[in-house]
Amino acid sequence: MVQQLTINQSGFHVSHYWIEPVSFALYEERTIQEWARLLQHAGSLIVLVTEEDEPVGALLPETIVAAISHGETAIEKALESVEVIEIEDRRAPSPDGSKVVLIKEGNEYIGAVTRENWRRAREEYEQKAILEAILENAYEGIVIVDKQGKIVKMNNAYRSFIGGKDEAEVEGKFVADVIENTRLHEVVKSGIPERGEIQRIEGQNMVVHRIPIWQNHRVVGAVGMLIFEGVSELYEILQRARVFLSEESLSTEPTKKNATSVERRLIGRSEALQSCKCFARKVARTKATVLLTGETGTGKELFARLIHQMSNQANGPFVAINCAAMPETLLEAELFGYEEGAFTGARRGGAVGKFEQASGGTLFLDEAGEMSNALQAKLLRVLETKQVDRVGSCRPVQTDFRLIAATNADLNQLVADGKFRKDLYYRLVAITLNIPPLRERKEDIPYLISAFMDRFAQEYGLRHKRFCEDALHAFLEYDWPGNVRELANAIDYIMAIGEEEKVTSNTLPPFLRNHAAKKESLKTVARRSEKERIEQAIVLANGNKAKAAKLLGIHRATLYRKLKEQESS
Repeated sequence: MVQQLTINQSGFHVSHYWIEPVSFALYEERTIQEWARLLQHAGSLIVLVTEEDEPVGALLPETIVAAISHGETAIEKALESVEVIEIEDRRAPSPDGSKVVLIKEGNEYIGAVTRENWRRAREEYEQKAILEAILENAYEGIVIVDKQGKIVKMNNAYRSFIGGKDEAEVEGKFVADVIENTRLHEVVKSGIPERGEIQRIEGQNMVVHRIPIWQNHRVVGAVGMLIFEGVSELYEILQRARVFLSEESLSTEPTKKNATSVERRLIGRSEALQSCKCFARKVARTKATVLLTGETGTGKELFARLIHQMSNQANGPFVAINCAAMPETLLEAELFGYEEGAFTGARRGGAVGKFEQASGGTLFLDEAGEMSNALQAKLLRVLETKQVDRVGSCRPVQTDFRLIAATNADLNQLVADGKFRKDLYYRLVAITLNIPPLRERKEDIPYLISAFMDRFAQEYGLRHKRFCEDALHAFLEYDWPGNVRELANAIDYIMAIGEEEKVTSNTLPPFLRNHAAKKESLKTVARRSEKERIEQAIVLANGNKAKAAKLLGIHRATLYRKLKEQESS
């Protein structure tokens, strides 16, 4: 299999993973169903050839299925045109990728590129060209390393800064051999982003970011960025920024900046989190009631604040109240307000309730599922009439607010149990944003660790700590029932209690250490059980490992690998 193949004069390459293995069959009389069965056994595609080995056409699963579904009986209706390309001649194939391209080296065919893979390869090429242009035109110095810490790409700005080296001098080299005092290879090991760090390079103190690249829950590389020319320039930029912000604050609407600051507190890059942010932006455009659902500690109030700050009511108040934090009578007084003398202990002059306080803005009702049925009915009336009757008063007060409710309870089940009013339920659930738990977006954990370490380091006046691989693994293995709040508490413990600069599995909070120990003991039991099953299979097969593998339902190579692992352990 070739590693990379040039297939046109413009330098367009097809990576090896777009090249399909190919089977050949003699072009002869068969029913279309017979060809379909043959293709099923052969793999991804079959090229039909004449007795002189000349290609006639190619059979692909999608074309033969389409032909059968249209009632075709002749195999010719399912054949794709074929074009042969020699590696040596570098001739360009059909520009529209309308044919299956057979790759030939000497007298042998080494694979084929289908129309779909041709399209993907072209997209890959175009995306790579765009990324190359972005990298080379970026003001910042950018370097990318793979999982071994070897440089994959270093842009011109970075190469110029370290002495004007050529690409060939840096690419493929271990990053620490090229960039002094770098920790990029350490970030690959830890998976924890390092932002705004000071690094001494070429005799200057540089401000750098080091960001791990995650794919399928594994670190596959890292990106390093030189943000400023030096620390002295950073101070100048900060000073200019202060002046600019003081001028802007006189004319710029503050709520947009507030929305940005709230969004920054919703930390992570997972698709699930980005989808929630996108939904929040959409619903912020209207005054519609929103229901936020999700487990405790997922950040429901932050999302409520984000929706408020991005809405047209952003200049109005954001009023929050937890419905589970007080008894029913007190909650009613807090929501509706009361007149002087309405009840024993009522404040002189009465009090304005949350419904009135939120007028012109947003009311956030947390733990809305904890309200009594009677209070739910009163809430529904306020939403429908936009009027509030204070406790002890007969005179309604006009109010106009946007309601955002939140709950970690199953409201649907509460309705079924008669604990939540159906009419209010339907009023709330029309627009629902479900915030995923942390266990469903574990790729955000390294970013959360980094952010909370920043926060607590600043709060306690401490230096950052470095996460070892085993400590990060423990964080990723844990399911975080308390979600982001629980993770923040874990980092708080590590920063406040831990005295070592490095965070290892031994310096984690007790609950994480215990969980890691239980996981390890379960793995030990599983390994022991597997070893016993393998030994039993080998005995039953009279020492014949091929037969033992068959008894176990695994490939012989897999059995040999497992035996080797058991020997080494």
